[in-house]
Amino acid sequence: MSKNLVIVESPAKAKTISKYLGKDFDVMASYGHVRDLVPKEGAVDPDNEFAMKYQVIERNEKHVKAIIKALKKADALYLATDPDREGEAISWHLIELLKERGVLDSKDVHRVVFHEITKQAVKDAVDNPRELSGDLVGAQQARRALDYLVGFNLSPLLWKKVQRGLSAGRVQSPALRMIVERELEIEAFKAREYWTIEADVSKNEQPFASRLVQYKGEKVEQFSFENEDAAREVEKTLLEAAGGEFKTISVTKRQRRRNPAAPFTTSTLQQEASRKLGFNTQRTMRVAQKLYEGIELPGEGQVGLITYMRTDSVTLADVAVTEIREVIAERYGKENVPDDVRTFKNKSKNAQEAHEAVRPTTVTHVPDEIRGSLDEDQYKLYSLIWKRTMACQMVPAVFDTVAIEMAAGAEDEGHRMRANGSVLVEPGFMAVYQEGKDDSKDDDGDRLLPEIEEGDVIRLDELRPEQHFTEPPPRFTEASLVKTLEEYGIGRPSTYASIIATLKNREYVEMDAKRFIPTDIGRIVNGFLTEHFTQYVDYDFTAKLEDDLDEVSLGHKDWVPLLDNFWRPFTKLCVEKEESVTREQVAQARELGTDPKSGKPVTVRMGRYGPFVQIGTKDDEEKPKFAGLRPGQKMNDIDLETALELFKLPRKLGETADGLPVSASIGRFGPYVRYGDKYVSIKGDDDDPYTIELPRALELIEAKKIEDANRIILD
Repeated sequence: MSKNLVIVESPAKAKTISKYLGKDFDVMASYGHVRDLVPKEGAVDPDNEFAMKYQVIERNEKHVKAIIKALKKADALYLATDPDREGEAISWHLIELLKERGVLDSKDVHRVVFHEITKQAVKDAVDNPRELSGDLVGAQQARRALDYLVGFNLSPLLWKKVQRGLSAGRVQSPALRMIVERELEIEAFKAREYWTIEADVSKNEQPFASRLVQYKGEKVEQFSFENEDAAREVEKTLLEAAGGEFKTISVTKRQRRRNPAAPFTTSTLQQEASRKLGFNTQRTMRVAQKLYEGIELPGEGQVGLITYMRTDSVTLADVAVTEIREVIAERYGKENVPDDVRTFKNKSKNAQEAHEAVRPTTVTHVPDEIRGSLDEDQYKLYSLIWKRTMACQMVPAVFDTVAIEMAAGAEDEGHRMRANGSVLVEPGFMAVYQEGKDDSKDDDGDRLLPEIEEGDVIRLDELRPEQHFTEPPPRFTEASLVKTLEEYGIGRPSTYASIIATLKNREYVEMDAKRFIPTDIGRIVNGFLTEHFTQYVDYDFTAKLEDDLDEVSLGHKDWVPLLDNFWRPFTKLCVEKEESVTREQVAQARELGTDPKSGKPVTVRMGRYGPFVQIGTKDDEEKPKFAGLRPGQKMNDIDLETALELFKLPRKLGETADGLPVSASIGRFGPYVRYGDKYVSIKGDDDDPYTIELPRALELIEAKKIEDANRIILD
């Protein structure tokens, strides 16, 4: 019998830890949270200091029973769940549950915390246990209660005012607002024309490019030349002034240094994995979890390869830095180790959760040397973490840069051309790793210029006026959305992936070329929330609430008054909006024009079953006509002509062999063929109710009859 029972979240983590602790310790997994709020109204009671009603998560009941059975035979319980407030809450819930079931009497209970699963870290944690942190538990409970109160009050309101199955979340709603606002910016954007003047030049037959930076003594700005006429006038003036050559008036040489990026936080890991590997946030965290919990390595057994992956810290342990510097010297040469240890400043205000950065537990586990033990995703992500960690402690990259200024014509005419060149002379950290970028061109490539001295004459080969147009801001990628959320202080390391997953699962957004586009329902929900619950989707308000929760975790604030201050005005607003806001107001109806046949208005709007167009109003004597949008159509793109096309349904196609009328249309459950009083769904991309003809419709009818007959035989 083991004297000590250790509880962790996952069986993989249990397997790794048990190897380090020996026969006196029995390590078991809780399989995540053991309890959660009861999934119905009343789980959080605002009138009773936000008392919460919990129940055991059904799928984990068997694991709880196994833990109880093992605990009865043990002397001490060690809670080794993750080192953040979520991990603290899992331990607290388990303790509360074990107390309820009367199995904790006379047992010693210890909370042990480690940020990497290595023999030394686990041993040190067990040798230095602490008490459960009430502050961390309170912060997690407050977060959970807030999310519940927002969800259970706003979501039913959305069901009544928009359609069933929708949800609004405390953090997901501001994230949706970001995506919708960016789309509105793009739609409102008006491209502006501008021209640049480029020159292909050469010295001793070595060509290079230059551009006009000063014209008639005035600095050339982006919109100095706004049309072709202006650009052609400049071209003519320069050609006449230059006479086929430019004169070099200055050559400026400098060295530019680029320092490496800080080691990974959760946010920057997700951003880089998105840019460099094409991983979404959930995939990144799933793979990182496995690397943290342990991988089987030949001769070593189960080994945790990275430190804890939910962190907003960029600090590294001294022992880790020493090892990193040694391995840099060994693999890349002593010249790539800086004299002083490179340190980075944490941006996080929350020191309680500012652990170490995400790094390899030991950089002696070189990615290529352990590749045979990793699957493809694990190898890619571990390589990324290893390279970034190594690079952050290396010397800067050094570039030689040169800027050449040339005059077109006499210097007093004020026409200046400039050419820039750069050469990477000492790669430094860039030999190992370069940080990715969002929506910007890489400027690190070598741009060689010939040797040129002041006074040299440069041959003009061609002058090229180039037309350009300004571009709208880019849609968010997962990487740029996480970056923006972090910049605004919205969300925390453990929540970025779930925010994005919720937006996708609720179909508030869709992805196009790995970029977010709000769906019609996403726009409607955002419109409702920003108009009627403005404060609660405000970026600063959401960030301030996150800071307040951090203050709770630090023991600086009590969570009950915090919730009370949020709840009282929020519930009052929910009641008020339920009475004052109509479905018609939320539907965001947009008038498209007048139906030429009836003279009635044509509108597009959102309904209980999705977007549709309507001829007439509910106040008309005749009932309005309705038609659902076709797959892929967006409310914003519908005009009068497109809307009227939708009313061509139902289409009469002909008759069946036994004289039943056949037609095609779209109903609340999608497109269909009707014969007599029976229906056949039109499925797949090849068939369309607007284009389907009778022979194909009869094939679908026959297939349906055979399917129904077979079902009857089976029954």
